[in-house]
Amino acid sequence: MKYTKLSAAAALLAGSALVLSACAPGGPAENTDTGSAAPEGNGDVITGEFGEKYTVEPADSGLADLGDIETQDGSIAYSVGEDEFLSYNSMTPETYSTYNSAVTERLISTFAYFGTDGEIYQNEEYGTYEKVSDDPLQVKYTINEDAVWSDGTPVTAADYILKWGAENPRITTGSGEDEKPLFNAISQQFGTYVPEAPEGEADSKEFTITFSKPFADWPILLDTAMPAHVVAEQSGMGMDAMIEAVRKEDAKALAPAAEFWNTGWNTSPGELPAEEIAPSNGPYKFKSWEPGQSITLEANDKYWGTPAATKELVIRFAAADTHVQALANGDLNVIEPQATVDTLSQLKDLGDQIVIQTGASLTWEHLDFNFMKGSPFADNLELRKAFAMCVPRQQIVDNLIKPVDPEAQVMNAREVFPFQDTYQEVVDSAYDGSYDEVDIEGAKKIVEAEGAEGTKVRIGYNSPNPRRSDTVAAIKSSCDQAGFEIVDAGHADFFGVVQPQGDYEVALFAWAGSGQIASGKNIYATGQPQNYGEYSNKDVDAAWDTLAGSVDPAVHAEQVKIIEKLLWDDLFGIPLYAHPGVVAHSADIANVRDTATQSGAIWNAQQWARVE
Repeated sequence: MKYTKLSAAAALLAGSALVLSACAPGGPAENTDTGSAAPEGNGDVITGEFGEKYTVEPADSGLADLGDIETQDGSIAYSVGEDEFLSYNSMTPETYSTYNSAVTERLISTFAYFGTDGEIYQNEEYGTYEKVSDDPLQVKYTINEDAVWSDGTPVTAADYILKWGAENPRITTGSGEDEKPLFNAISQQFGTYVPEAPEGEADSKEFTITFSKPFADWPILLDTAMPAHVVAEQSGMGMDAMIEAVRKEDAKALAPAAEFWNTGWNTSPGELPAEEIAPSNGPYKFKSWEPGQSITLEANDKYWGTPAATKELVIRFAAADTHVQALANGDLNVIEPQATVDTLSQLKDLGDQIVIQTGASLTWEHLDFNFMKGSPFADNLELRKAFAMCVPRQQIVDNLIKPVDPEAQVMNAREVFPFQDTYQEVVDSAYDGSYDEVDIEGAKKIVEAEGAEGTKVRIGYNSPNPRRSDTVAAIKSSCDQAGFEIVDAGHADFFGVVQPQGDYEVALFAWAGSGQIASGKNIYATGQPQNYGEYSNKDVDAAWDTLAGSVDPAVHAEQVKIIEKLLWDDLFGIPLYAHPGVVAHSADIANVRDTATQSGAIWNAQQWARVE
């Protein structure tokens, strides 16, 4: 699965961050304002001319205009991986992942989305937004007059007033060391950068937000908004009282609303939430859930915009190593397998039965240290250096990635990718090449000097995952020689069970990104929701504040260099490589369009159609 970098708009993911990737996501791409460009969304089409022929390719990289659409009967099946659906609310740290968002992003519309090129596009069927002032930065939002939840309730400003409250770090519970945000939101950027609740009547289709200072990612700040009328009813507060409490930042009064928002939408396998608490304002809505097998979505008959092209969308819970065979059997129609030599060979053997799309990806693999109390790496930079010196990064890329992408290289940055224009400039200013070559003897000397011979290093990742297990095996073969004891700590629920408990020394996963600028703050700054290893550096925090608080591309570019150097100096973690992207689908499925962003191929699933 992928964890996505939080991104305040659509994707995962996301509310201005990244999305985790239990399989493999990546970091945020600098958008074109910084002088760097995201890769083209659609790469080469290898085979299966039938599907290519019937796919509409728009002039830009946003959603295609398919003309008049009438939903056709039938179903199309897709899978992110084997993990079960978790919650209708994908905006908590426990539920914010590509597994969950594959479902929820079909149900809940947003003002903006990422196209195949990583650029931001307004979702004008849902609503529009415009900047009305630069000083202060002020943005006006207009929701489509016809926009309704599937229970018939209009989508209004109330949904965004509640969202502001849920993402407000000033609405807290407890005090002192026990103080924490009342709402368990994945991001607090809305409340941080917008000091007052959205201006406008709660039942209005228009509202305005005013920023306290510039914000780099302002176009994508407003992502998923949960239905305020459901929270008001389920908490027993009533809409008027809840909105008033949000505007007053009254944590005591909001406690019932927060309790429901935090956990009231969580699910158990096979038990879909009732429409009365989980309505849709997107092209699909819930239909059924077969535990351990799949969730089926059906076209939302209350959707006011372009209807879904196909009546049913099936999200199967299938292990990654079964996807190719499932595609061949027709059990899956669209897949995004890990790009390995064996996988590509198996796909090509299917011939004209399928279409294969390949292209660059904003997903990158990395090793992150655990800085929690008790971890041997927490307060020991020298030991982190020793580990970095023995990790065979070039060997990993040569053996596992280059056979698929001959241009692949070891990645030496986090906020820019090797295919981006500014990559080398950033690397030259931030990284001195200390860990380019394996140095067993140097690492061994440090381990001995620290009295750390035999230190057990559990490398955790979401398993099964052949490429990651091969990565750990390569690290073990090398780092055991330096005096470490490397342990393959792959776990079927690493992100849900192991990582939250800090029961690992090094985490192996990927971040998936999009066109956002400041999403990395949610990962590397102190106390942020996606800073899972509890890393902290005040200089890194300050650099992210400067970057996020500016709309000047020159400031963004300079702060990225500062951040990258600090993260290398501290050894926050070790970048490995950018993921090559592969999408394959049945040749009779039209309008499947690969994307480099964290959204994955499912980003435009409402446009997929079966052709004859």
